[in-house]
Amino acid sequence: MTRTQGWAAVAGVVAVAVTAVAGQLLAALFSPEASPISAVGTITIDVMPQPLKEWAIDTFGTADKLALVVAMVLVIGVLAVVAGAGEYRRRYTGVALIVVFSALGAAAAVSRPAAGAAAAIAPLLAGAAGALLLAGLVNQLRLSVQEAQAAQEAQEAQKSSVAPAAHEAPHAPAAPQAPAARQPLSAGAGMQRRKFLGATAVSAAAGVVGGLVSGSLRQAQSAATALRSAVQLPRPASGSKPIPDAATLKLDGISALVTDTDTFYRIDTAFTVPRIDPTTWRLKVTGMVEQEVEIDFGQLRARPLIERYITLACVSNPIGGELIGNAKWLGWPIRDLLAQASPAADADMVLSTSADGWTAGTPLEVLTDNRDAMLAIGMNDAPLPFEHGFPVRMVVPGLYGYVSATKWVTELKVTRFADDVAYWTTRGWAARGPIKTSSRIDTPRNGANRPPGRLRLGGMAWSQHVGIRAVEVKVDDGEWQPAELAAAISTDTWRQWVADVDLEPGERELTVRAIDRNGDVQIGEFAPPIPSGATGYHSITVQIG
Repeated sequence: MTRTQGWAAVAGVVAVAVTAVAGQLLAALFSPEASPISAVGTITIDVMPQPLKEWAIDTFGTADKLALVVAMVLVIGVLAVVAGAGEYRRRYTGVALIVVFSALGAAAAVSRPAAGAAAAIAPLLAGAAGALLLAGLVNQLRLSVQEAQAAQEAQEAQKSSVAPAAHEAPHAPAAPQAPAARQPLSAGAGMQRRKFLGATAVSAAAGVVGGLVSGSLRQAQSAATALRSAVQLPRPASGSKPIPDAATLKLDGISALVTDTDTFYRIDTAFTVPRIDPTTWRLKVTGMVEQEVEIDFGQLRARPLIERYITLACVSNPIGGELIGNAKWLGWPIRDLLAQASPAADADMVLSTSADGWTAGTPLEVLTDNRDAMLAIGMNDAPLPFEHGFPVRMVVPGLYGYVSATKWVTELKVTRFADDVAYWTTRGWAARGPIKTSSRIDTPRNGANRPPGRLRLGGMAWSQHVGIRAVEVKVDDGEWQPAELAAAISTDTWRQWVADVDLEPGERELTVRAIDRNGDVQIGEFAPPIPSGATGYHSITVQIG
């Protein structure tokens, strides 16, 4: 790439950056719920092939959204370089590229839930501004190059005009020549370069300022942050039982019985976290019901709430994985809300919908039986964090989150599995997702070095809404040995376990399995998470000696 092509690429980067910032700024003014960048990110997640999604979750875990942002920045950067270089080679090539991608951004923004035609205004206006800026910057670059070429040609012509004649005596003393005057064209070339660099710098600065203003404006427009801080959680009508001391085992490296909110796993399809004003939130019960019901946040908060410890798990969790956590939840039983609507006798599913359009299909029976399925408004003695569904989300013991744990929930549609499908069901996952009995070793870590003799290992086991009866461990291909179980909080939470094993020098494999309260042993055959959750025993290798 030549120096001039490099400057053309810089012009493209500046123009595309200004386009992106302008789109965010205009979205804050015209359609805050449909940011073009967020819309494109969400569409990307929706159309991403399932194997690629699984790879992203396995590779990046809860940082999968950050990885997508980095990927988008790289793609946009390449697009910007191509737009700038293309515009310099052929007029309007880069302009057309920006216009096309702005139109795609407009289509993505309009497709978002609750977005109207106004959502297209921001990306289209931003695209027009970016295209004009790119055309102007590249045109200025062309002028500077043309002026520089003209100045060079003039200087070469001047040198040839003062060269000695061919018939002049070779030893004749040359007459002194006056220094050549600086050519006006050369000065003009410098002027054009300065204009291009100045315009580029001003545009870049405007993009930075616009980005700061856009972020401030969107923050100022959204009262949700302040309103969440103002939410006071009511005392539950039915509180959680105190955790007995025997429920926590003293062993360094074992997972905490109650997961800190800040470290609780987050897996969802939301590119940006919805920030919903609780004063405007509504939940509707529709579909196969005798009477549709609608409830707002104030009414929900005034209901007789329950408080329970419940362990949630993601269906994408691999054997021994960390996409699982236990928290104290505060909410209203979903069965009480559904009772007001009176579901039809032949209904068997509730299709819940999130504010960002995501859906989950939950068996009606698990929302109406005696388990503590709830519309949660609190997590670990505080209002739900935005990342975990503020102001209201679903929490259902015994089911993987993809069929139950809808965040930012806005609708419960009573229907049938034969008539409706949810987001993940259309992507190859099972329609019903009961959590499978599982266990893992937390300590020691895989690959650890330990001295010969007795080693204490520990970890977690879970079988939500069934409960854990026993945990067993084995060394290499030896016999299964019973582990010590901590006291259970309930059948809806995981349990800690520890075991002492005697290890001889060498490389040793340690394996764990769980047995639920029905006497069913954890499935030992390996299976990947898709379509209904991973199976297999968790094993680690340690070096002894």
